[in-house]
Amino acid sequence: MNKEYAVGLDIGGTHITAAIIDIVDMKVMDFSVHKESFDSNMPVEEVMTIWEKAIRTSFKNSKVEKTSGLAVCMPGPFDYTNGICWIKDQSKYEHFYGLNVRDLFQDKLDLSSDFPILFENDAVCFGKGEVFKDSGNLSKKVMAITLGTGLGACFIDKGESISTGNSVPKEGEIYDLPYKEGIAEDYVSVRGLLAGYFALSGKKVNNGLELFNLAKTGDTMAAKVFEQMGEDLAEIVLPWLEKFGADSFIIGGKIANASEFFLPVFNQKIKEAGSEIVVSISTDNEKAALLGATSMLYKA
Repeated sequence: MNKEYAVGLDIGGTHITAAIIDIVDMKVMDFSVHKESFDSNMPVEEVMTIWEKAIRTSFKNSKVEKTSGLAVCMPGPFDYTNGICWIKDQSKYEHFYGLNVRDLFQDKLDLSSDFPILFENDAVCFGKGEVFKDSGNLSKKVMAITLGTGLGACFIDKGESISTGNSVPKEGEIYDLPYKEGIAEDYVSVRGLLAGYFALSGKKVNNGLELFNLAKTGDTMAAKVFEQMGEDLAEIVLPWLEKFGADSFIIGGKIANASEFFLPVFNQKIKEAGSEIVVSISTDNEKAALLGATSMLYKA
């Protein structure tokens, strides 16, 4: 089969990572990964110039002659079908609200109107990318989550994202599931960890990394907070792992780096519930996001 390539983009609030992906074998091309950091609250034209630089640098470094699509992993709220940004009051992309990002890419890169430009939710991209990283998962049901400033989730059945039906929560999201005195994300996220540590110690920490470093240096209250998060996570996901009939559960996101503190209690709770699901921690969120985005253009 002839090779086909696409541009994959992982776009966050402070960075863009571009890569050229072989969409036949679903592999990231050597030397093509290029990352740029920026302030997403800059004027739209300045942000688009940085995005263009990342794409053109990646394309040049890949030595590929032609691409057949652009696939973008993007945080929400976002109209992924029509390419319209609805991010508002989140301290990022303040000038993008209501804009058609597909049109912005077409104009900036001088692309024809029929050149495929596709968008997908960042948590879904992560989950689909993890599936495509391990071809054995293409025949399985996989639930994947991202732990960070928020709690992202996706449900993948044989490589396809499932967001409707009784086997998954509404829109495939778990962050807003009712839990304890609020919603799941109040407890399983960076803010949940920081609030938990303050409740235990009376001390404020600035971010998740600081809390992780405290746990690493023997702060028992910091370690306890991560353990509690593991327990909360198990309670939140267990009903949906069962309903979906998941074969495996994959954890990604920045907080996944602290798995030594929350994974043992999470696994214990899963085992106590009688589940034999395979639990794993992602070792490369960025690669997963890039592969997951371009899986929309996958040429099987």
